[in-house]
Amino acid sequence: MAVQNSMELASSSCDDDGHPSRTGNLWSCVAHIITAVIGSGVLSLAWSTAQLGWIAGPIALLCFAIVTYISAFLLSDCYRSPDPVTGTRNYCYMDAVRVNLGKTQTWFCGLLQYLSMYGTCVAYVITTSTSMRAIQRSNCYHREGHKAACAYGDNFFMLVFGLVQIIVSQIPDIHSIEWLSVVAAIMSFAYSFIGFGLGFAKVLENGRIKGSITGVPTANVADKLWLAFLALGGIAFSYPYSLILLEIQDTLKSPPAENKTMKKGSMVAIFITTFFYLCCGCFGYAAFGDKTPGNLLTGFGFFEPYWLIDFANACVLIHLVGGYQPVFSFVEGWFSKNYPRSGFVNKFYPFNLPLFPPLQENLLRVGFRTAYVASTPAIAMVFPYFNQVVGVLGALNFWPLAIYFPGEMYFVQKKFGPWSRKWIVLRTFSVICLLVTILGLIGSIQGIISAKLG
Repeated sequence: MAVQNSMELASSSCDDDGHPSRTGNLWSCVAHIITAVIGSGVLSLAWSTAQLGWIAGPIALLCFAIVTYISAFLLSDCYRSPDPVTGTRNYCYMDAVRVNLGKTQTWFCGLLQYLSMYGTCVAYVITTSTSMRAIQRSNCYHREGHKAACAYGDNFFMLVFGLVQIIVSQIPDIHSIEWLSVVAAIMSFAYSFIGFGLGFAKVLENGRIKGSITGVPTANVADKLWLAFLALGGIAFSYPYSLILLEIQDTLKSPPAENKTMKKGSMVAIFITTFFYLCCGCFGYAAFGDKTPGNLLTGFGFFEPYWLIDFANACVLIHLVGGYQPVFSFVEGWFSKNYPRSGFVNKFYPFNLPLFPPLQENLLRVGFRTAYVASTPAIAMVFPYFNQVVGVLGALNFWPLAIYFPGEMYFVQKKFGPWSRKWIVLRTFSVICLLVTILGLIGSIQGIISAKLG
């Protein structure tokens, strides 16, 4: 009887898949989403709003919020298969694609996912180097006056960040630096609120709202369209969190059913995020009008208080230090699975770094991670264009990962027949989002070409 009671107690502390009972609730879900969504993309929203103007800019931000919620609504029903309430759990995005859409589409999804992660790492290099340069310029302006020629290059700072990342990347996995994730979340809120606060203060200082209905004027219609398309890519980069939605949902307890909690959490989080984005984008544009900088914290619309600008940019640096980790576990896991007898892949050696716990390193980890990290500053030096790179990444992520795969999996889950009413509505929605992605990608690539030639 004692053995039976202990077994019942053990089973009661586990969920239906044998994992320890999940304890997440609505508010932890909201916190995870907001932490994941609010990041360096918020720094470009004022510039995007400036390109679109006072009508199209806020409307675009609201439309992307609605699309993001629809994407979350569709994807949350794919956490369990085949039934969204009682089916088998899918622990991550690629698990859901594999179960619902098969191996071929899983391969395509994985390619896009890890290409996106690589591109995001390149964007991190650009962002951090720009922030380091901004700190140096801010102190220079404070010492020598706002009209001083405080010009510094980016390449040195990119190399510095790359060297730091080579060291940080040797930490075995993201679970070994959970404390850094908590610090990163605090940093993202800090620099975002500072950007919003400085924009608001600038509007009060000006005593008027700058900007126009049509946005920043250009020499011709074609240039205006390119910039508007690029702005759409930048907004698209800021919103979706499809790749981690199912991992957040996997932390939620039930009852109520996980998909119901996830839908409510997504609605609350997207409402909060959208309000915050509207404040950052609109107050930034209202503060600077046609001269709105591409990066709100590094464009030097603000000169004082210089220490606050320095602190905000330092927060950006700390936030992005741990950004390389997610791709490593996938690649190393694949090699370990396919080459179980390889000493190069599986043999570990003890290794110690100052201020870090003892590490176990192997040749694959050192070689792959070092080469991966070193390649990102090299790409960033060739394409050091913050808004344009953010636009490309936003466009590449938006339709395939936030719209296409969630929609296709939802069709499989719900067994919608071709040409039914819901089938037509979702197909039309997907086509419209595909057009937005194409326009954003075209505008971003044209922006990179123009910046390179100019």
